[in-house]
Amino acid sequence: MSITITDPALLAQLRQAGHTVELKDPEGNVLGTFAVEGLGKLPPGVKSPFTREEMEERRRTQRSGRPLKDILHGLEAQG
Repeated sequence: MSITITDPALLAQLRQAGHTVELKDPEGNVLGTFAVEGLGKLPPGVKSPFTREEMEERRRTQRSGRPLKDILHGLEAQG
């Protein structure tokens, strides 16, 4: 579903939003959330110094830290 917003004040508020915004009715009930478009994307005209293939290779080979299973086991042992 798509809703077109024509209220200039509301449009200005949404354009200045940080990451996500809760949309509420007059009683304060949350209707949903608004997520700002473009978060995590490079600005227009800026290119990543890495190709998609290089990024995929880095994800596969550059693993560090402990597996979640080990972390959970350690937490259970503590508590």
